[in-house]
Amino acid sequence: MSAEDFKTEIRQGIPDKLPPKKTRSEKYSHAPVRKDILSDREKKLAIKNALRYFDPKFHEELAPEFADELNKYGRIYMYRFMPDYEMYARPIEDYPASSRQAAAIMLMIQNNLDPAVAQHPEELITYGGNGAVFQNWAQYRLTMQYLSVMSDDQTLHMYSGHPMGLFPSSADAPRVVVTNGMMIPNYSSQDDWERYNALGVTQYGQMTAGSYMYIGPQGIVHGTTITVLNAIRKIDKDGSGTGGKLFVTSGLGGMSGAQPKAGNIAGCVSITAEINPLAAKKRHEQGWVDEIESDLATLMKKVESDRKDKKARSYAYLGNIVDLWEYLNENNISVDLGSDQTSLHNPWAGGYYPVGYSFEESNEMMAKDPEKFKKAVKDSLLRQIQAINKLSGKGMYFFDYGNAFLLEASRAGADIIKDNGEFTYPSYVQDIMGPMCFDYGFGPFRWVCTSGKPEDLNYTDKLASAVLKEQKKTADKEISTQIDDNITWIDAAGENKLVVGSQARILYADAKGRMAIAKAFNDAIREGKIGPVVLGRDHHDVSGTDSPYRETSNIYDGSRFTADMAIQNVIGDSFRGATWVSIHNGGGVGWGEVINGGFGMLLDGTNQAENRLNSMLFYDVNNGISRRAWAGNDGALFAIKEAMKNNPSLMVTIPNKADEDLLNNL
Repeated sequence: MSAEDFKTEIRQGIPDKLPPKKTRSEKYSHAPVRKDILSDREKKLAIKNALRYFDPKFHEELAPEFADELNKYGRIYMYRFMPDYEMYARPIEDYPASSRQAAAIMLMIQNNLDPAVAQHPEELITYGGNGAVFQNWAQYRLTMQYLSVMSDDQTLHMYSGHPMGLFPSSADAPRVVVTNGMMIPNYSSQDDWERYNALGVTQYGQMTAGSYMYIGPQGIVHGTTITVLNAIRKIDKDGSGTGGKLFVTSGLGGMSGAQPKAGNIAGCVSITAEINPLAAKKRHEQGWVDEIESDLATLMKKVESDRKDKKARSYAYLGNIVDLWEYLNENNISVDLGSDQTSLHNPWAGGYYPVGYSFEESNEMMAKDPEKFKKAVKDSLLRQIQAINKLSGKGMYFFDYGNAFLLEASRAGADIIKDNGEFTYPSYVQDIMGPMCFDYGFGPFRWVCTSGKPEDLNYTDKLASAVLKEQKKTADKEISTQIDDNITWIDAAGENKLVVGSQARILYADAKGRMAIAKAFNDAIREGKIGPVVLGRDHHDVSGTDSPYRETSNIYDGSRFTADMAIQNVIGDSFRGATWVSIHNGGGVGWGEVINGGFGMLLDGTNQAENRLNSMLFYDVNNGISRRAWAGNDGALFAIKEAMKNNPSLMVTIPNKADEDLLNNL
């Protein structure tokens, strides 16, 4: 398809003539068949809702087609309307748009749906089993059409994948405001998601899927590397380092696909179990895992050889994680680090596959006998915890990776609850990311070079490195290790071949670092050295997410079950210069378990962009630090006092600590 044909296709939105009926491609991984949860009356309503996007003259042909999709897959995806052009992040100039900001958003949407990036591209699912950009292809087409005609005095409002429309606003307002899954509180159970998503009225945006800010597994690999490095530092009593240490985990489907690459960068040996052959093959072909092995005995011989030689190498075990854990325990193989990154926020719809069943058998049972599948998952979790407990008793350090693994295992009745009601194992945020990074304002800052040129990305890497090295000269000792780790990371980013999809990078930085790096980018754009850059971050950050079992699990004042921070974050970012903002129910630990917010910002070399980055990035980080400081976290108290010292306009309420003896004697 020519460049002009592509632009014409975008501008037309939903076609005036029905395109030919399409079938799903066998070369892609597909979403599992969803639970048959709707009544006959509700199924009619779902079809009626889907037909709203089309001229009534097409309804007679489309209605039975949509009914068939609903009955066959549990959802109406509108496969007929999948575009004929290739889906990937094109250079920003290739998009038909009146607004440069709108073109940047179109680029990011297409990156999220790129088959090299997305987990189930034809179902518009980016990662996590159900993390969707849109509910159906009509929504995609209409959204892209709106963005192609948008001016800088309009804002597009997105309701769970549905483009409600363009509304007059101002040049200072966000170009897009996204909400996903914003339910009345009593309607956020797993079955509620199944029902209302099947009806076509809400969706699960995950974290960066429905906010157009996913950059492939690179989006979490830096955080995973930091986690693995610091976990090893915690257990490395003899100072032997990371060489020869064994890290065992599971999941290669989406964000979890970062784990083997992180293990390699950290310098250890890793095994990541994956039940889906297509997912394992995809990560192997992309270079994110070194080798795939399905025989446990053969795998262990290779692993022990690598451990002996202190050789960093990553393995995908093609099989069930429970079989792997039990084999390790029964054969007395020592494990240094253990975790799990299956999508247990989505336990009954493809996020976790039970032991004893093949991938195909599980998918069939999931759709045809959901209660049997649910029991099989719970039984599998019980066996998994039993093996983990035994290995932990032999010296393994196990941490929860914030994917609702411990939460769902506890609901299954597993032995993982201490007398005080807390989990036996810490969340990685409680032990590592919270006190070492988030409390000090360090989190997953990211950027995308909209030119699509690798040389632009290389140039931004060098700029970021130079900024961090300058920051290091005057950095307080409390944050010197974090800066050192990030300098090491960014200097090796190119050789680690992290790019999947868009020319993107992630780097943990505090507010000072983010603002300085962004200004360096904006200056370079102004000088014509690089093209425009989109800034963003993972929602998994200092301020973006309220999640009691992950991002805010190291909040101990009783407020970890509140969601004021995430809501304040997205509202505050929206009037301080974000190009687009998003707020979601759901995310990494599940529907009803977390509220998370994110942003995107286009740097175009202008003075206005510099004003926006200074205002918004400062607030985006310090909002979360102030909340963590109010909870009494020492690192956050240090960080917010430093922020106030450096910016007299910032005035934050500081807590007074109560005497524990006084309280105990009441």
